[in-house]
This record gives sequence, structure tokens and C-alpha cells, in this order.
Amino acid sequence: MRTLVSRLIHSTPSISRLSATAISINGRNLSTDSNKVDEPFKVEEAETVNVPPPPTEKLLVLGGNGFVGSHICREALERGLSVASLSRSGRSSLHDSWASNVAWYKGNLLSTDSLKEALNGVTAVISCVGGFGSNSYMYKINGTANINAIRAASDQGVKRFVYISAADFGVVNYLLQGYYEGKKAAETELLTRFPYGGVILRPGFIYGTRSVGSMKIPLGVIGSPLEKVLQLAKPLSQIPLVGPLLTPPVNVTAVAKVAVRAATDPVFPPGIIDVYGIQRYSQHKSN
Repeated sequence: MRTLVSRLIHSTPSISRLSATAISINGRNLSTDSNKVDEPFKVEEAETVNVPPPPTEKLLVLGGNGFVGSHICREALERGLSVASLSRSGRSSLHDSWASNVAWYKGNLLSTDSLKEALNGVTAVISCVGGFGSNSYMYKINGTANINAIRAASDQGVKRFVYISAADFGVVNYLLQGYYEGKKAAETELLTRFPYGGVILRPGFIYGTRSVGSMKIPLGVIGSPLEKVLQLAKPLSQIPLVGPLLTPPVNVTAVAKVAVRAATDPVFPPGIIDVYGIQRYSQHKSN
């Protein structure tokens, strides 16, 4: 037994012999022998690829110099978007600093030629166009003008289109027939032309600080408390004809936030968003 153990011990390679054994890795010889200096590893720099930055989203606001439109323009600028506006009067009369960062176009949506230049490079459109008057006039402004814009944007390849429509107020619809018929016609056209990128916002009374010349009218004094009260009356809004009159007002900043988000967020669901949906989405933090 002692002879067998002795043979095993003497047949095991010594540590000194192992230290001199070269190890082959990736075709190069490495050695722990201090007397040998192997060829150093060559580190090759990875090839760089020029990836272009993501294109800047350009938003066109129709009626951007109005009460709702001006808040939408400002909200979009704060989110880093390139913003243009088209309206019949052109440049906004507002003297706020943000107004100088908007590209202002003058045109009439009843003439399709007005949109050609303004739609250049646009990725999304928000329309705040609307008005009151005779039934025929209201249908043209709320219906025909917006239909022209929707069709022009679709033909231009615009990805998303957001339309600021109006809540159903029951009996009031009959008093403003041209207004609501025009809105409904524009909604139908939008859902047809933009089945995956069309969003319709239906706010009720929109309150906020409205600028009229040099005067600022704080509509929030009435609108804010009324909104809180009518939110509690939501179940009563389901009553036919009379119920829609209890639709709560909504802050203009909430409308602006949701409109810009709907125009720029590719996962924002298409379709119709009512007053309660506007309130809910405005409280969500957008990316």
C-alpha cells in the first residue's frame, strides 16, 4: 500500500510545472511565467451607427387664437412641441411671451386651399373651430369647416386628429340645431377618416380666465364651484332631456391637457371622450 501511495504522489505534476503551463484562450497564449510577456489583447472599437434623432412632432391648432385654442397652443409649447395655428384672423392678439413661438397662419377653412401651407410637416391636428349664429351659419362653421379640415389632414397623411366638440345638452340641442347638427356631421367624418387616430372631446361649459382685449374675465369664479357641485349630480344626468343640463363645467386647462395628450400619445384610445373622461384623463400624468 505504501508503495502505491508513493507512486501516486510522485506521478502528480508539481505546482511549479502547472504554473508554467500555457493556457490557450481565443487563439492567444497566456502564461503565468514572469519571464514571458505575451502579446497584449487588442481591443477593437465598436463601429458607431449614426441614428437620426426622432422627428419633432408638429401640431397644428385650428382656431389657436381663441379661448380654448390659445390654452392648447401654450400647453403644447410647454411639452416641447412645434406649434402652428390657423384661423381667420391669423396672429393672436395676445401679448403673452409664448405667442411668439407659434407659427401663425391666416386662412378660412371653408376654402380648402387655406390648409395646404399650414399642414406642411404636421403630425397632428387639434380643431377648436366653432361658432354661433343662424342655423345655416352654425352648420357651416361647426360642420363644413371642420369636415374640410379633417379631409385635408387625412389626405396629407396626418397621424392624429382631435376635435373639440360639445356635450349633449338635451333640450338645448333643439334651440341650437345648426350648431349641434354641424358638430355631429364633423364627428362622423372624423371617425370615418381617422378610425385609429381620431379623438372627439365633448366638454360642456368651459371655464377659465378669458381675455377680451386688455380685460381678463375670471370665469372660474362661477365654473369651479359649479363643477364640484354638478359632479355629485352625475346620476341625475341620465334623466332624458333634462339630465344633460346637469353636465358639469370643465376647466380650460384640463381640456387643453387632454387635447394635447390625445394628439401626441399613440396609445391614447380613439373615439369619444365625455366631460367625465376629460376630468379623469386630465388628472393622469402624461409621459
